[in-house]
Amino acid sequence: MRHPVVYIMASATGRALYIGITTDLSRRLIEHRSGRVTHTAKYRIDRLIYVETFDTAPDAIAREKQLKGWRRGKKIALINRANPTWRDLSGEIHTSG
Repeated sequence: MRHPVVYIMASATGRALYIGITTDLSRRLIEHRSGRVTHTAKYRIDRLIYVETFDTAPDAIAREKQLKGWRRGKKIALINRANPTWRDLSGEIHTSG
């Protein structure tokens, strides 16, 4: 069983952010990078910089809504605590069925 994750992606400059939810992060990253997600394509958002895993979809959905409601500064602080260099985490994603 795949657990739902809330993730944040950023543009190379960090100016543009995208917050999403999925149960298949590898597939979702492919969708983002292939241009199938209009917002991330338009703003060249292609770096995975933050991931939180949840046991249930309702918990993940609640967290996604919470993060989307935060001001930019609070989102930046969260990212900086978890990933201070804003390195692309996509190479650390392991798929499991």
